[in-house]
Amino acid sequence: GRYALGNLEGYGDFASSARPGDIVVAGENFGAGSSRQQAVDCFVSLGISCIAARSFGAIYWRNAINAGFPVHRITEIDLSRVERGDVIVVDADAGLMEREGEVFGRLRPMPSVQREILDAGNLFLYAKRMKGNREIH
Repeated sequence: GRYALGNLEGYGDFASSARPGDIVVAGENFGAGSSRQQAVDCFVSLGISCIAARSFGAIYWRNAINAGFPVHRITEIDLSRVERGDVIVVDADAGLMEREGEVFGRLRPMPSVQREILDAGNLFLYAKRMKGNREIH
């Protein structure tokens, strides 16, 4: 986690300044090219609570969901209105992003199975839950 986003101009101090509960807000194709689980685990290790982005690389999205790390697809936002250090609230159930009580972004509802994986904690716990719900022959 100590190297997360460190190669991006303006974010060299990201890992040292991140605090548990922080939310990452990003643009298009977040995590594209990041096929290893460590690309998700670095944010988990820093205590990042979730990532909200316009879109995600497919493998990154899947790895995050499987690990039980919340990732949300933004459907509507003006990224120019988001500043580093803003205190925001992501309400996944309502599909809203708020800052100081004002809605400034909307989220796409998560597909039901992916939501169930997150609710279970990760893919393995989800599979255990599913196994417990039916008889295996």
